[in-house]
Amino acid sequence: MKTKSKIAPSKLMKVARVLKIIAHPVRLEVLRTLELNEPLDVSGLCASIDSTCEISMMSHHLSKMKDNGILISEKKGKQVFYSIADRHILSIFECMEKCDLI
Repeated sequence: MKTKSKIAPSKLMKVARVLKIIAHPVRLEVLRTLELNEPLDVSGLCASIDSTCEISMMSHHLSKMKDNGILISEKKGKQVFYSIADRHILSIFECMEKCDLI
């Protein structure tokens, strides 16, 4: 028996925007890393994730995620530390692990 989605049709555009923003392996890895080790700065994230991502590219990914409300940041001196804005987004990993499409 299929269950009906609890997401209102009026929110589907927002859902699509969030999914579009995180739909990149590096961005998903950032979320996974921050899940266990937040807050982290750009250098810390580059060192923590498996992919070979340069600091400039990581900064781009972090800015995109922050600009769209997925991450928050806090400046400490010259460093900027990133955290997950709403930890509910992490349930996407559990959902995908259960999905037969992957």
